[in-house]
Amino acid sequence: MDDYPLLNLFWTMLIFFVWIMWFFLLFRIITDIFRSDDMGGWGKAAWIVGVILLPFAGVLAYVIVRGRGMSRRDVAQAKRTDAAMKDYIREAAGTDNRPTVTWSADELGKLADLRANGALSEEEFQAAKAKLLA
Repeated sequence: MDDYPLLNLFWTMLIFFVWIMWFFLLFRIITDIFRSDDMGGWGKAAWIVGVILLPFAGVLAYVIVRGRGMSRRDVAQAKRTDAAMKDYIREAAGTDNRPTVTWSADELGKLADLRANGALSEEEFQAAKAKLLA
């Protein structure tokens, strides 16, 4: 460790982290290219070739030319994902089309209590229950 100064260690770490960030940006751009609806196949192919053959210049050019659209597509994707998740939660929880089930269960409990107290006969209870569940 004596032959590798601390400043060189910091410089190596900085280069390593910038390299990792560049890979994240590269993968993010490639994902955005394939997700883009406003570009045709030839445009996507040209950007992919540009990003791969001229990595730093291609990535920089993509961010400059299409960076604003990239953020809009990210926001739209996040909204679609959020809406799909909320729909799934509503469907799984049963709150989408079933508020009457909870109400029916409460009413059925009240009818059972009335029958148990003698306020309703068995025939009246069955008729009210059939009407409630229909």
